[in-house]
Amino acid sequence: MGHNCREGWWLLHNKVELTVPAIIANCFVFLIGYMVFRGANKQKHIFKKSPKTPIWGKPPVVVGGKLLASGYWYGLFSHLLVSLFGFTVYGIARHCNYLGDLMLALSFCLPCGISSPVPYFYPIYLLILLIWRERRDEERCAEKYKEIWAEYLRLVPYRILPYVY
Repeated sequence: MGHNCREGWWLLHNKVELTVPAIIANCFVFLIGYMVFRGANKQKHIFKKSPKTPIWGKPPVVVGGKLLASGYWYGLFSHLLVSLFGFTVYGIARHCNYLGDLMLALSFCLPCGISSPVPYFYPIYLLILLIWRERRDEERCAEKYKEIWAEYLRLVPYRILPYVY
């Protein structure tokens, strides 16, 4: 059974009543997840094609000429943090696209309610898969980029979820 079939099957065989606020909240989870997933991947693609293309209207912050440190979250928070606290933030998560992907997976399951973990198999599986993949990629990048990677980690401190992981 495909991951998108499981949720439909669950809804067909279980009575789940959604309130209007729950439907609206789930739509926001989906839309924000889609924007984060597509936005982060698009930024990465544009940077690989043309490393000097501005991000959020400013030149990209690049570590060692190879690693983009002013990624997706930079533009969302930098102006607020500079004006309120006087410090600059670079990218604050190295894999924002994974967060968007997880939010999308969760939005497919939320209409099923919380009475069973069965509809949540896919986002749980995806979380495990992406954490494993992220850790594998981190090891490979540490070997490949060496000192540059250490500087990148200093500028972009979080892995997937800003201020948490």
